[in-house]
Amino acid sequence: MTSHQPKPFVMAPMSNQWSSGICDCCQNVPECCFSFWCFPCFACATARKHGECLCLPLLDSFGCIPPITMAMRVSVRNRYGIKGTIFNDCLYSTFCGVCAWCQMSREMNVRE
Repeated sequence: MTSHQPKPFVMAPMSNQWSSGICDCCQNVPECCFSFWCFPCFACATARKHGECLCLPLLDSFGCIPPITMAMRVSVRNRYGIKGTIFNDCLYSTFCGVCAWCQMSREMNVRE
């Protein structure tokens, strides 16, 4: 059995802003379609790409505020030095979950 360790924190030389907006899902049409047709699979694949457990996003279904989506968003912001607040992460995770996962995936694609 192999395990994937989280990648170390590295300050990226890029901007301290997200490379795409929360509603820019169609910038990457294949990922947009994947997230639309099978969101749980997309979230799990994105978590794995970030170095987390494949099934971690499935835990979101047990909370009012999706804790895993919020934690992943904070982690992506910290890894790439993106400015933001826990409050905004909470809002995006709760009310724009699919868009938040798409934005995180796009950010990982751009920066890695």
